Amino acid sequence: MSVTTLTSAATWHGARPWLGTLARLGLAAVWLVAGGLKVGDLAASGRAVNAYQVMPFEVARAVGAALPFVEIALGVLLVVGLATRVVAAISAALLVIFVAGIASAWARGLAIDCGCFGSGGQLAAGQSPSYAPEIARDVGFLILAAFLVIWPRTRLSVDRWLEGSDG
Repeated sequence: MSVTTLTSAATWHGARPWLGTLARLGLAAVWLVAGGLKVGDLAASGRAVNAYQVMPFEVARAVGAALPFVEIALGVLLVVGLATRVVAAISAALLVIFVAGIASAWARGLAIDCGCFGSGGQLAAGQSPSYAPEIARDVGFLILAAFLVIWPRTRLSVDRWLEGSDG
């Protein structure tokens, strides 16, 4: 193994926990903002879920009411760095569902706001949806979640404190 390879491996090994910390805090901010913007109007959140037309209204309403609390819980757990791999895996699963939902709405010709960061729902006449940027954004968040599933050890986390590690 060359010196350059060893240096690169050592640099990656040293940088990875800090990159993970940035990914963890970035994803936490996403969940906290998304949940925080929805938690004040759970009925609107339910209407946004219902706009996707993939489940009965009562189920959509319940999902919409629960979703902001799930997002906030994920955000809090990521901020403190507790159960990072599990929370990242749940985040990844939710993000895959969100991407699939947006893609489904796009494929079916629905004109809706995703409701990702607010009330969402049917768009007014003349407004056009922005599905491609929403999917690209969520895929970016999915990459952060995947990074944390693969490398959950981050700095400044309860996980590291519980295992007796530094940082």
